[in-house]
Amino acid sequence: MRMYDIIVKKRDGEVLNKEEIYFFIEGYTKGEIPDYQASALTMAIYFQGMTAEETATLTQAMVDSGETIDLSGIEGHKVDKHSTGGVGDKVTFIVGPLVASVGVPVAKMSGRGLGHTGGTLDKLESIKGLEIEMSKEKFIQNVNEHKLAVAGQTGNLAPADKKLYALRDVTGTVDSMPLIAGSIMSKKLASGADSIVLDVKTGSGAFMKTLEDSEALAKEMVSIGSNLGRNTVAVISDMNQPLGFEVGNANEIKEAAEILQGKKVMDLRNLSLEIASHMTLLAEVFDTYEEAYEALEQNLENGKAFQALRTLVQAQGGDVNMIDNLDLLPQAKFDVEVKAEKDGYVSAIDAESIGVAAMYLGAGRATKEDQINHGVGITLKKKIGDKVRASEPLVVLHSDEQSPDASIQKVKEAYTISEEEVLAPELIHKVIK
Repeated sequence: MRMYDIIVKKRDGEVLNKEEIYFFIEGYTKGEIPDYQASALTMAIYFQGMTAEETATLTQAMVDSGETIDLSGIEGHKVDKHSTGGVGDKVTFIVGPLVASVGVPVAKMSGRGLGHTGGTLDKLESIKGLEIEMSKEKFIQNVNEHKLAVAGQTGNLAPADKKLYALRDVTGTVDSMPLIAGSIMSKKLASGADSIVLDVKTGSGAFMKTLEDSEALAKEMVSIGSNLGRNTVAVISDMNQPLGFEVGNANEIKEAAEILQGKKVMDLRNLSLEIASHMTLLAEVFDTYEEAYEALEQNLENGKAFQALRTLVQAQGGDVNMIDNLDLLPQAKFDVEVKAEKDGYVSAIDAESIGVAAMYLGAGRATKEDQINHGVGITLKKKIGDKVRASEPLVVLHSDEQSPDASIQKVKEAYTISEEEVLAPELIHKVIK
């Protein structure tokens, strides 16, 4: 078998078989196939696409290129969730405790963030003493005992994906639906869950800017899951403005804890309940969506979900006083208001610009070597549809600088204020099963 023939076959729009796909993935991972041939094939895939079967085979080949995590020691049906990324997305910290509160095991393997804010692990490390590195045995024990654990990804998961993504990033082939879907799903499938709920973001702060593209990606990933024997559901949710009111690290943990204590931040609350409901349905704990939603909503109100968060923090060595008294979480030195320059209604917020403003404050990383500042961040005071008067604050920047000019400028660019009243965007666009 020759790589040249595989490239020509896909260039001409033909379907690659299992042996050809595995030949490519195995050879490229081992360094036997050069970058120029791999980039030629990814460009052919970019233009010609792949069938559902080809995409599933490509994903499985990437899973098989490295280690897989064996979670068979965990009792019950393990359901994972994955978000395609957004601004102010702290849903994991609400959904994990919610799902655990009804007895469904949540074994969450997460990474660190490279971008506008920290990743799940960085945010959790806002809590003093909380350990995210643990042995596999300890991880499984925590999930069995407490139904919830969050740890750093261990092992060499889907190395083919890592290598292939780096190549796609510099050859203009990132925006290929089969390659995006395969990349995301290979890591999820290697992580060992029985079922997966995907939160696919759409809008200005999302990887996929249009609903059409978000829906295509969701369908592609659900198809991969189905083809590879994992029940998968995708929720397409709006990211045309940040989720909730907090963007950062410690302040996102604070907002998540407040939701679990019953605070009504409706977009964040409703999306968390939506995702948690589908997770518990996949675990077959409830018969209907309505039954699941009602039980989970009850656990938000009665404190059971909040208790699950406290248990997670305690079990992983964190200072639970920081959860009981949220003012103990890291805080920045200065609060700087960015004010509206005219009367009107907030008609748009460029979520990505808000994220960049948070990164300028130190909430995220531009490079892997950058240190996260857990105390800095942004609190939104106005969201889309809100009435605003001149000199009223649009956001508060939590900064260690007295005058964070770059962040102030970025926030001003993010907000559009119009004379006409507008409606807030729809939160949940579609559910793909």
